[in-house]
Amino acid sequence: MEYILLAFITFGVIVLSFVLAAVFKHKFIAKKICLLGRHITGGSSGIGKCIALEAAKIGANVTIVARNENRLRSTLKEIKGQCLNNKQKFNYLSVDLAGDYSMVEKTFNNAIEDMGPLYLFINCAGMALCGTLEDISTDDIMQMINTNLISTIQATKAIVNKMKQNGYGSIVITSSLASFCGIYGLSVYCATKFALRGFAEALSMETKNFGVKVTLALPPDTDTPGYANETKNKPLETLLISETAKLFTPEEVGNKILQDALDGHFFSTVGFEGHMMTTSCAGMAPYTSYLELMYQVFGAGILRLITVYYLTIFDKIIKKCKLDRENVKNNKIL
Repeated sequence: MEYILLAFITFGVIVLSFVLAAVFKHKFIAKKICLLGRHITGGSSGIGKCIALEAAKIGANVTIVARNENRLRSTLKEIKGQCLNNKQKFNYLSVDLAGDYSMVEKTFNNAIEDMGPLYLFINCAGMALCGTLEDISTDDIMQMINTNLISTIQATKAIVNKMKQNGYGSIVITSSLASFCGIYGLSVYCATKFALRGFAEALSMETKNFGVKVTLALPPDTDTPGYANETKNKPLETLLISETAKLFTPEEVGNKILQDALDGHFFSTVGFEGHMMTTSCAGMAPYTSYLELMYQVFGAGILRLITVYYLTIFDKIIKKCKLDRENVKNNKIL
């Protein structure tokens, strides 16, 4: 009986999600036009690259940011091939965003001087190194903290004052659905992503009265080069938990982030699990509309039941893996 009730509840939430998506979709079509001739940033691979490609198609001036200069050049060439007109400008920045802050600030200042004021700033650096806490080296811990957290804070610090002075624009902080829930084998990764949520909420308070909006992007598992690399070393528990949800393409996720940033949404996510987590865990996060607020108020309790259902599944996976290992160990002893 409880499974039937859960199915009805889930169906109702999904239907409401589609209704909300339809209500806001028409806004995005009009707002895409505002990117024409505007300066936005992106990345050299994965989600950041897909956002840059989509922006180029719309007519934006695009700067991509990463460390690997060869990849930057290759990606920039590809982006130029997608441009809308010959008036667009393109640039790349090869910089360690977690390195010397004065160099980060100088690099962005030069880019803004060459390309024009920033309209949409995308923080998309991120990585995951999987393993239980005792198995992860301190070097891996610092690498994740620097890549996921410090690079985002330093890059945002370098541009936020100019955007506030301009009185317009959006800043995207790319976190993860792991900023709402702890996941086996991703303890340090989750810590950095939880931190980014707090950073985004506080930053939104600091910028909203200056006309600058903040969007917290919460991608689910996405089929990027980074995801392929992290999967190689995932503990079995982490891999099985990941398989309970859909794997999305970077194009799906990148286009949704761009849409939500232009629509001024604080949360940006895709898929049922994303809607579930942002609704049940909204807390003190900003809301975009009264419709969104009502959805959170009346949906949170019901969706909390579904999150508990997921937790039960995860716990069963973890316990089974532990028992299987113990059985294998005992058989070897015998």
